[in-house]
This record gives sequence, C-alpha cells and structure tokens, in this order.
Amino acid sequence: MLEKLEKSQERYGELENLLADPKIISDQTQYQKLAKEFSGLSGIVNMYHKFQNVNKQIEDLNAVLVDENDQEFKELAQTELIELQQKSEELKSSLYDLVNPKKEEKNRDLIFEIRAGTGGEEASLFAADLYRMYSKYADQKGWKVDQISAHDSETGGFKEVIFSISGDGAEKHLKFESGAHRVQRVPSTEASGRIHTSAATVAVLFEAEEVDIEVDPADVKVDVFRSSGPGGQSVNTTDSAIRLTHMPTGIVVICQDERSQLKNKYKAMRVLRARLLDQRERESIEKASKDRKLKVGSGDRSEKIRTYNFPDRRITDHRIGFTTYKLPAVLDGDLDEIAEALIRAELEESEES
Repeated sequence: MLEKLEKSQERYGELENLLADPKIISDQTQYQKLAKEFSGLSGIVNMYHKFQNVNKQIEDLNAVLVDENDQEFKELAQTELIELQQKSEELKSSLYDLVNPKKEEKNRDLIFEIRAGTGGEEASLFAADLYRMYSKYADQKGWKVDQISAHDSETGGFKEVIFSISGDGAEKHLKFESGAHRVQRVPSTEASGRIHTSAATVAVLFEAEEVDIEVDPADVKVDVFRSSGPGGQSVNTTDSAIRLTHMPTGIVVICQDERSQLKNKYKAMRVLRARLLDQRERESIEKASKDRKLKVGSGDRSEKIRTYNFPDRRITDHRIGFTTYKLPAVLDGDLDEIAEALIRAELEESEES
C-alpha cells in the first residue's frame, strides 16, 4: 500500500507542475483530462500527508518517552500516544480503501433507459412503474432525477423513458439494474382476471464527460423534425425535435421533450456519449469475463434478472437467488434490501477472483 501511496504522491506533484505549464493550459482537452486526474488524487494525497504527520508525532513522542523521568508527564504522553496510534490506524484503514481497486467506489452519474418489452400496453405500464420506483428511491436518497426523453403509450405508460440519476452513492446502489425485468400480474384491462407475464428492459449507462468520450462532429448526422405525442398528435408547433445518428457505430438518439432545439440536442448528446462509453466498457467486460460467468455486474441486457410477482407479493433477483416479499414497498422506492444484497454478491465475487 505504501508503494502505491508514494507513487500517487509523486504523480500528484508531476500533475501540479503540468497544470501550470502554458502549453497544457492552451490545450483545453488535455488540461481538463489532467485536472480531473489531479482532482482524483488530491483526496488520497491529502490523507496520506495526515497519515505521515500523525506517524511523525508518534515517532517524536516515543523518542521523548525514552528519556523522560517525570511520571505525570509520561502518563499524559502515553494517553496522547494511544490516541495518535488509534488515529493512525483509522487513517491507514481509510487509505487502504482508497487505493484498493476492489474497494474503490466510483461515483459517476447514471443514465437509465427503460423500454417496454413483451406484453403490449401492460409492458408499457410496467415500464412506468419501474420509472416511478427508481425516481422514488432516488428521492429517498437525496439524488437528483432529470428526465431526458419519454415516449408515452396510449394508456399512460411508457414505450421508452430515458432519465439521469446523480448523487453520492447512486452508482454503487443502482449499477446492477441492467437487464430484463419481468412482471406477473392481472392487467387492469383484463376482465377475466387472468395473470399475464410482461417485461421491460432496463439499461444503466454511465454518464460520459467530453474528456471521457470525444465525439467528432463530422461523425454525427443531425436531423431536425417536429415532435409528436401518442397517436401521432403534435406536441410542438416548431421543428425542435432532434435525431442524432453516429455514423461509425450506427447509434441513433432521438430527443423531443424540450421546446428548445438546443436543449434537445444537448440532452441527445449526453445520451450518445453515454452509449458510446457503455459500448466501450461492455467490450472490456466481455474480455474480462470470457473465462468465468459473472453473477452481477455483467450488464447483459438480454438476461432476465428479476421477476415481480404480484399475486405472491414476491420479488426475486435470479442472478443471486435473492427473494423478498415486500413487493409494494419496493415498487414504492424501498430498494435498499435488494441493492445491498447485490453489492455483497459483487464483493464476494471479486474476492473469489
């Protein structure tokens, strides 16, 4: 650990000098990249300095105690020494968490894409239920939710809804939600009371900054059109809807919720960058996991990850065999129990590897 900390401290000093270099300052892309790295190291380096300072105080105090004859002073010094040693252990533990890759916790903003799957209108209503579940969970945690795009269904559900969630701990608790979510219940439109099975897919993307994913404007085809609502009804009277097509990958993003063309384009670019980053990270995951089957964290969108059974008030996460009978509470935003079970499973998985 100490070797990693020394290297971090050395790199921090290098970055400090680089960020003062006029050549680096003139290249904003490079400057932002280095500034981000500098900011990421500052917490580790500052804590390491505290750790070194406490250990120096312990060393000095031990040196004084060797030659000290005053009993009262020695007792006071011993009490202070115990406190300093305890503080040193606490700082050591915190530093270990910061430099240990298995425990390192990122805190990226998320972009959710929920789409109705099999099941017609019932699937779109379930997609709306999932959107409400994540929104209420975010509200409980004090996270910010920003709707980016929504395609409503005739019955008030969503054919597709895209939104972002940002805040401390959002990534840690919600990064495992990608996959197919299945619901078993009696639809409100079903007169005979038969249980139907429907599904919605959830994709969790990490929001990318410009320094993470550089998009060449020449690679993006921009189409402007008039937005429309369910059944083809016009929403805006101006051509404010945006369609972005990334020519190298074929990724298409449509945003029409805002009345401003500029705002729609900004939101569409956020989604495009997130999808490009997701594509890159998924390729890395596939390479890393080709020799072993991941229970969680693979982000396989085709995998059925969870079933919501209304008659039994049961939710089962199939990846880890976790079941809870608190379905109403979970759909009302109480996701902690499921999230913590998945976090534990990932930790066990990483320790096994």
